[in-house]
Amino acid sequence: MPGAHIVVCAGETSGDNLAAGMIRAAHALRPGLTFTGMGGEQMRAAGTETLIDVSELAVMGLWEVIIQYPRLRGLLRRMQRHLETTRPDLLVLVDYVEFNLRLGAHARSLGIPVLFYVSPQIWAWRQQRIHRIKRSVDAMAVLFPFEQAIYEEHGIPVRYVGNPLVDQVAAGDRDLRAELGLAPGQRLIGLLPGSRSGEIRRHWPVLAETARCLQAHRQDLHFVVPLASGVNAQMLDDAAPRDGLPLTLLTGSGRARDVMACSDLLLISSGTATLEAGLLQAPMIVIYRVAPLSYAVFSRLVRVPHIALVNIVAGKRLVPERLQGAANPKALCAEALNWLDHPEELDRIRESLKQVREQLGSGGADQRIAAAVLEMLDSGRLTTEPHAAHP
Repeated sequence: MPGAHIVVCAGETSGDNLAAGMIRAAHALRPGLTFTGMGGEQMRAAGTETLIDVSELAVMGLWEVIIQYPRLRGLLRRMQRHLETTRPDLLVLVDYVEFNLRLGAHARSLGIPVLFYVSPQIWAWRQQRIHRIKRSVDAMAVLFPFEQAIYEEHGIPVRYVGNPLVDQVAAGDRDLRAELGLAPGQRLIGLLPGSRSGEIRRHWPVLAETARCLQAHRQDLHFVVPLASGVNAQMLDDAAPRDGLPLTLLTGSGRARDVMACSDLLLISSGTATLEAGLLQAPMIVIYRVAPLSYAVFSRLVRVPHIALVNIVAGKRLVPERLQGAANPKALCAEALNWLDHPEELDRIRESLKQVREQLGSGGADQRIAAAVLEMLDSGRLTTEPHAAHP
C-alpha cells in the first residue's frame, strides 16, 4: 500500500528506541510511508511527526498513575481524536500497556487494524489481561521466544520478531576512561537511576548516598552518570546534592552504553537498561523503588522470581536485585565493596552474562517487525509462523 499512513504510539524512552528502529526499517522496505503519533526524539529523527512527547507520559507505579490520571486521560483523548480525524491505515502500539490498550480498543471500534509491539509481561503478573489484549489488538509482535506460545494458546495472531537490542548493543571504540582522564588503576562506577522523573526522585538519593559511602571507604573510585533523554542535571540536584563527589555527568545518545561497556560495576535501575548491560557483560547491582502503595499491590500480583530483565531472560539470578527498603545505601555500599575487593567475582559475572546474548538469538529484529507492519498494511492481518527459538 504505497503512501500509507501509520500511527505509532510509544510512551517511554525504550519504546521510542524500538519504534524508531521499526520505522527506519519500514522506510527502507517501502519508501513513501507516513508516520505520525506519540514518541520521542528517536522517532522524530526517524521521520515521525509526534503529537505527544514521551516526556509527558513518564509515570510509573499505581499511586503515581492515580495522581496523574486526569492528565493522562487528556493525552489519551488527544490520540483518540487523531485516529478519528486521520483514519490511518494501521495503528502500531509500542509497549506502554494500559494507555495503549485503551487506544487499541478505540482504534478497532473505528475499523483501524492494530499491531501491538512488545508483549506486556503477562507471564509475570496479571495473566488475565490476555483476554483484554485479545479484544484490543489484531496481532502481537513479541521480543522473547517464550512469549509466542502464550498468545497462540489464546488464538491471538503473534509473530516472534526477536529483540532489536541484539543488533544495537555492542561495545564501541570510545575509551571512556581516557575521556574522563582517569589514572591507571582508578575504578569506574556507573550510576543509572532511570529515565522517568519518578525514578530519579526515588533512586538518585539512594545512589548518591551509596556513592558517598563508597568514596569514604575507597579513594580510587570515579562515578559517572549517563543522563537519559529528558533527564537533566537540575533534576538530579533537586533529588539529592552531588557536590563533593568525584562524579561526571554525560549527555547524548549512546552514552549509557559507553558507561556500561567501560565501568567496573553498575548500580542500575531495573528496566530495559539491565538487558543492554547484560548484552555488554557489565557486572551490575539492580535496584528499584516504587511508592509503597504500588509495591503493596504489585508484590501480591507478580508471579516470577526475578524483576530484572537480564535475570528473566537468563531464567536465573545472574545479578543481584535490591527492591524497596533493600535498595538502601548501606546495603548497596557493602555489596559493591565486596565485589570491588574481589575482582575475580566481577570476572565470573561477566562470563555468566554471555548467556543473555545466547538466549536472545541472532539480530535482524527491526527488519522482521517492519515486515510484519507491511503485512498488516497489505492484508489487515498477521499470519502465524512456526516457533523459532532463534529467528
